[in-house]
Amino acid sequence: MNNWFKRNGTHIAVVALFLAICFLYLTPAFQGKTLGQSDVIGAQSTQKEVMDYRAKDTTILWTNQIFSGMPTFQIWAPYPSNIASHVVSAIKATFPNPVDTVLILLLGTYFLFIVLKLNPWLAAAGAIAFTFSTYNIILLVAGHSNQAFAIAFFAPLLASIIMTLRGQYYLGGALTAFFLAMEIRANHVQMTYYLMFAIVILIAIELYHAVKAKATAGFVRSIGFLAVATLLALSVNASLLWSTYDYGTETIRGKSNLIKNTKEPNNGLDRDYAYQYSQGVAESFTFLVPNAAGGGSGLDNIDENSEFVKVFASKGIPQEQIGNAISQISRFPGYSMYWGPKRPSTFGPYYFGAAICFLFILGLLVVRSRLKWWLLGTVILTMLLSFGGNFPFLSDLFFNYFPLYNKFRAVESVLAVTGLCFPLLALLAIKEFIDNPDKADLFKKLKIAGYITGVLLIVLIAMPELLLSFKPFDQVEAIKTLAQALNNDTATASAAANALVRDRTALERNDAIRSLIFVVIAFGLLWAFVKQKINVTIMSVSFLALMLVDMWQVDKRYLKETNFQDKVETAQAIQPREVDNFIMKDKDPDFRVFDASDVNGIKQDTYNPFFHKSIGGYSAARLKRYEELLDNQFSKSINEDVLDMLNAKYIITTDPKTGQASMRANSTACGHAWFVKSVKYVENADEEMQAISSFSPKDEAMIDKSYKPVVEAKAVGVDPNGTIKLLSYNPDHLVYQSSSSANQVAVFSEIYYKKGWKMTIDGVEQPYYRADYLLRAATIPLGNHTIKFDFHPASYYTGEGISMAGSILLVLALGGAAFMETKKKKVE
Repeated sequence: MNNWFKRNGTHIAVVALFLAICFLYLTPAFQGKTLGQSDVIGAQSTQKEVMDYRAKDTTILWTNQIFSGMPTFQIWAPYPSNIASHVVSAIKATFPNPVDTVLILLLGTYFLFIVLKLNPWLAAAGAIAFTFSTYNIILLVAGHSNQAFAIAFFAPLLASIIMTLRGQYYLGGALTAFFLAMEIRANHVQMTYYLMFAIVILIAIELYHAVKAKATAGFVRSIGFLAVATLLALSVNASLLWSTYDYGTETIRGKSNLIKNTKEPNNGLDRDYAYQYSQGVAESFTFLVPNAAGGGSGLDNIDENSEFVKVFASKGIPQEQIGNAISQISRFPGYSMYWGPKRPSTFGPYYFGAAICFLFILGLLVVRSRLKWWLLGTVILTMLLSFGGNFPFLSDLFFNYFPLYNKFRAVESVLAVTGLCFPLLALLAIKEFIDNPDKADLFKKLKIAGYITGVLLIVLIAMPELLLSFKPFDQVEAIKTLAQALNNDTATASAAANALVRDRTALERNDAIRSLIFVVIAFGLLWAFVKQKINVTIMSVSFLALMLVDMWQVDKRYLKETNFQDKVETAQAIQPREVDNFIMKDKDPDFRVFDASDVNGIKQDTYNPFFHKSIGGYSAARLKRYEELLDNQFSKSINEDVLDMLNAKYIITTDPKTGQASMRANSTACGHAWFVKSVKYVENADEEMQAISSFSPKDEAMIDKSYKPVVEAKAVGVDPNGTIKLLSYNPDHLVYQSSSSANQVAVFSEIYYKKGWKMTIDGVEQPYYRADYLLRAATIPLGNHTIKFDFHPASYYTGEGISMAGSILLVLALGGAAFMETKKKKVE
């Protein structure tokens, strides 16, 4: 045991250091406080009904809380047969959020650097550099927890793949299966997809060198183990992946139903929507200089000494009123410290570290390993893809022809992969200085890298306008807009815009000076090592301290103690209005509320779902048909007929002057279910959408002609006295009672989703169909009947069985690999 501690003492010290960093940097989290994340609040509203039932020890896979009803696969769903679910639960039970994610980032990246044969202190320096790159921290502040969690498994997954490619087949393969299972379970397909670019390039380079060295047998064996590991990881996540795939084809990322009356593309996301967050080409200087593009949206960096404030002070505006004026002006497009192309806003830059960027350039010159070409190739590809609409040649090629690529938005997030490649090559450069005996040649290349980085920073300090514009692309339009708000005072609007340019320039210049200092220190450490003035340990620990100080200072601009708040404060962040309290007195279990106060914000409604089953909501995985309905029936004017068929029992409006909310009961709401008097068949989705633009939903149903054989399988009549009512409500289980003297078509105010809902009449499964573009309908026989709708998707329940089998095999694989590794060490 004592020998084990001696062998692993440094690793233990590094882990202790990581824990100390987490404690010092995220102290409020250990005090029971939580990040006041806007996206978390949005997620909580989306999950309201799910969590209410979970509190009753009931799992639901469907919720009516948002967008009139949708599956919960991308909201919250348990996957108890998945071993990765239990690992995630154990991690989150041990460490508070976001400490859990930060610690996995640190440990996972440390593991990767150890696999690459770096000494522990350098490995720790690299782990700190990647973990605290600003994008990871900004994700935590914004509440993109799943995305950050997925990024946390990038490094250990790559480490396991490299182990397998280097001949550690069993251990590397088992760890690949485990970390890939964890990566998939993080449930952020976009980040996993982007990581695949790096993996494919790595394997392609390894294949090239295997063929060149005539060592393809070992390579093929490695690929065999990686293939088995991939299949194992996929089987562990079968329920999650199958459900996501099935659901994805029906969402806004799926195929369009409309041809004429549509804003949506035929398949995938709208190009402009997908490219909305594209990295500016010149904005990439933020890798080296954090505020090169002005930082985040807003005017947070403005103070009383800024040129912008002086413009308004010169107009005689009292000092105490300037703050309020600036707050209002910051809402105008173009009047923000951030001047890049991302719209509508951005929280902050991608900053990889000044020393890291310098060392990355050095790595291109000195690293002899073929890993250099893998990292360089990945950086070039991911950077070009991150430009999105700002570099459409390559982006459009991927968007139009690469499978799944057009399913994702915010293409700039591919830079999360770039952000890992930079410190990898940077630290490999330092390793080269340690391992390579030709110090004279290294010193020459060190000076070249120093000249390149130094000259670039000097230009960014002395003449930054040569490389950066400091003006938003819509500056002219922004001046016009502000001038109108200032009673056509174009002079003040122009002066304010020009003052902001000067403030942005000053902000960039200060950060460029800061970056130059860190680059000089990094250069000095390597110079001192080459000249044998310091040893490896001192140099390694010094680089660790340098990375920590650099990233800590910049990250604190975005993740501050003020971002944390008591859990009680978070729970009370959303308070019901008087109208909400009144509506909540209605004990009807299944009706909807429409907030007409902001029709344009119906797809971003994070408020109403806290209290009501809402027509709107907040989800990036909305059903395609519902999206099309909103675009066609609510964008220009509110279609009351559609509100009736969706059983919108209450309609809320807000006085724009007083902000006072009022409510009216919708007496024409159709209720939970109703028999219609007639059926009108339509040719296609466009005709069906047009038909519901003006109709009487209580009396007639618009049904696609493809369902005609099912509708008319029994002779349909009309009984004006027939009744159908909801007996019991559970989002996954709805029970109705019908009474009629004739076979009749019934329409239910529930969203049609064919992949999981089953209908039974008196216990016998019967067919149902779609009516009124997105509602369920069925032919109900005469007499008294009990009708049940049950949500039992095979993708989830059958997938769970596959997940259980995969989880057992994964545990056996890990146990077997550990046993073989232990046995191997004993023999050695």
